[in-house]
Order: sequence, then C-alpha cells, then structure tokens
Amino acid sequence: MPLEGTLVVLREERREDQKLFAELRNDLATQAWGQSLPPTYTEEMHVKRFEAMEFSYQRTSARLPIIHKETGEVAGFISYTDLEPRLSASIGLVVAKPFWGTRVGLDAQETLLRFLFSELGLRVVHLWTHSGNPRAVGLAEKSGFRVTARIREAVYKNGKLLDTLAMSLTRDEYYARHPEFADTLPDPVDLLRGA
Repeated sequence: MPLEGTLVVLREERREDQKLFAELRNDLATQAWGQSLPPTYTEEMHVKRFEAMEFSYQRTSARLPIIHKETGEVAGFISYTDLEPRLSASIGLVVAKPFWGTRVGLDAQETLLRFLFSELGLRVVHLWTHSGNPRAVGLAEKSGFRVTARIREAVYKNGKLLDTLAMSLTRDEYYARHPEFADTLPDPVDLLRGA
C-alpha cells in the first residue's frame, strides 16, 4: 500500500526503477558522499539486488520511489534500513536534480517519518550525512533532526576534509512538532513501571 504525502506518493520498488536509481547513485551531486572518482553502480547491479530480495514478514529495510503526484514522475528514492522493531531505523534520501527546491524531498521525508513513528512505533530515527552537504543537513533540520554525533575530518570531497554527521529525531520530538497526530503508543518507561 503506497504512503501518501501532500506532494508525493511513496510506493513499492519495481524492476523498472533500477535504471534511475543507478543514475542517481552515479551522480556525485545526488549521491552526496565523498568520492575521489565517480562511483560505478550499474543498472545490472541494482537489478541483481532487487531480484535477490526475498519475501519476509520481518522487513528490516525498504527503498521507496518518490512519485511526484502532479507529474507522475519518479522524483527520487527514500529508504529505511537497520530497522530494530519498536526501537530505531536509519533513513536515506536521494532526490533527482529537477526536483531540488520543490519541497518534494521534505514531503517524502515527512511521509516516511509519519509511517515509521505512527505505524512501526519507532522510538528514534537516524540519518547520516556530512558537513559539506548543507542541503541534506537543512532538510533534516526542517523535520526536527539534530546532530547527535560528529566524526571529524572523515570525508574527503572536492579537495576538502569534511565531518561525518549523525543526526537523530526521537519519537517525543516528532510528536511535539506534529500535534495534529496523536501518539497512541504507551511510553515504554510507563510499561516498565507497570503503569
């Protein structure tokens, strides 16, 4: 079942999505990590990964194409990985350049966060970026993420040493920012106390 935002729909990944994903991963501007040489992710590599996925009721990751509602175009991809049920997950986002500055990335991020906190009941969501990526840092901050760890001079990009940044958003912070949504899960501290 697709997840619907204001500007976007997040749907299941398909075979035909792999070509665009490989293109975005090979573009140094959209893949956003430090590289001395352009990466060499081929469409075939992505197809192989896609076809190797096995059915599971216990999904610990998902990559969701971001569909722009108005045009029907795939505007990028958003994912969650390392899911620890009822505890945490990490998210990642890549947006195609024609959709930069259109709020598509923010809407996709907010749509996925609503799912992770409301449907999966997570306590905290993490993401990783670097200090030379102000677009990613700013987008994360718009959703309430804060820098929780900094690994100094861990990325070399465009002749500069940059810091790796871990950013996190807790369940309490998310619901404080979104009073329009009710947090229906009991507080785990109350559960431990037997309240």
